[in-house]
Amino acid sequence: MVNGEVAGAAWRAAVRRWLASEAAPGVALLVATLVALVWVNSPARGGYTAVWDTAFGPAALGVRLGLREWINDGVMTVFFFVIGLEIKHELVQGSLAQPRRALVPVLAALGGATVPALVFLAVAAGSPAVPGWGVPMATDPAFAVGVLALVARRVPRGVRVLLLALATVDDVFAVGVIAIGYHEGLSWAWLAAAVGGCAVIVVLRLLGVRWIWPYVPVGIVVWWCTLHSGVQASVSGVALALLTPARPVVGRAVLRELLDRLGPVSAFVAVPVFALANAGVALDPRTLAASATSRLTWAVLAGLLVGKFTGVAGSIALTTRTGIGDLPAGVRPGHVAGLGLIAGLGFTVALFVTDLAFAPPLADQSRIGILAASLIAATAAALVLSRAGRPRQD
Repeated sequence: MVNGEVAGAAWRAAVRRWLASEAAPGVALLVATLVALVWVNSPARGGYTAVWDTAFGPAALGVRLGLREWINDGVMTVFFFVIGLEIKHELVQGSLAQPRRALVPVLAALGGATVPALVFLAVAAGSPAVPGWGVPMATDPAFAVGVLALVARRVPRGVRVLLLALATVDDVFAVGVIAIGYHEGLSWAWLAAAVGGCAVIVVLRLLGVRWIWPYVPVGIVVWWCTLHSGVQASVSGVALALLTPARPVVGRAVLRELLDRLGPVSAFVAVPVFALANAGVALDPRTLAASATSRLTWAVLAGLLVGKFTGVAGSIALTTRTGIGDLPAGVRPGHVAGLGLIAGLGFTVALFVTDLAFAPPLADQSRIGILAASLIAATAAALVLSRAGRPRQD
């Protein structure tokens, strides 16, 4: 009995260590994606659409949504809230707090957002694929950090710092693209109501309210108003996060506490469930043949692979060679090339924008491009970073 208890305790400790590892969120996302693909391409594929299209919620409040909509508009608010918290932390206390130190990832993210969009538009020009220009703009933090963790022992710590900073700034651009480029007719009254809700949160902060629970109903109202405003509702999570105090309040580190509580929820619940609901695409010969000749699929591939690499690696090279920014210690040109490749992992946000921009069959063609680009980018980045990080042989 004692041996069984010891073995059980050791197993639980091992599970906790794995869940705390940098690779775990990427693995969870990969598993959810594979489950979605197997489900859609199995005899039970009819149930996939039926499950995610199931509608529920109070119609009187205008929130009777399909399950996929609840996930994309509701559950993903947690994902964007955590992104907002990470952005706030980095801006105030992290790698973006010092202007010269922040300049390299900021300009890399800027190049890594604009160049892929331009490459996408160059390939898609004159076709129905044009509305998907935002698909290749953002890097997926979970997958990118997961791939980096596979070769973490072979690369200097500065590579990880640079990747996290780049992905953080990248997410800022992605949120702006989603909020501005993919909305359905703005309702200024509802948008004003959402802003009013944010003002209430500011007032609560000024009054010194340090408990989290009074802010929860106000946050729900902000989300509800944003949903009706025409702006993507989940983006409200970023606005709410940016209103969170970055420094301790009466000795309580609110931002850190929220990150500790909600970070795992985002990584192991929100993002995998989102992938399960959105990554399912039929890989039958007919769909694959249509994708192989689709301007949209090739535009996504070009944007994520060529655009991201050129934008990120080119911006870093330009910034450092002109002397206006410095790379972290130990980061060499091979690591920069690897970062340019790993930035092509645009999975979560790319799928999110695909859902906003397209309906089938274009949505499926975009998803196939995202899946193919992510596989190529992950493999190439792992190889390049692994070789770049090897100690030199004397």
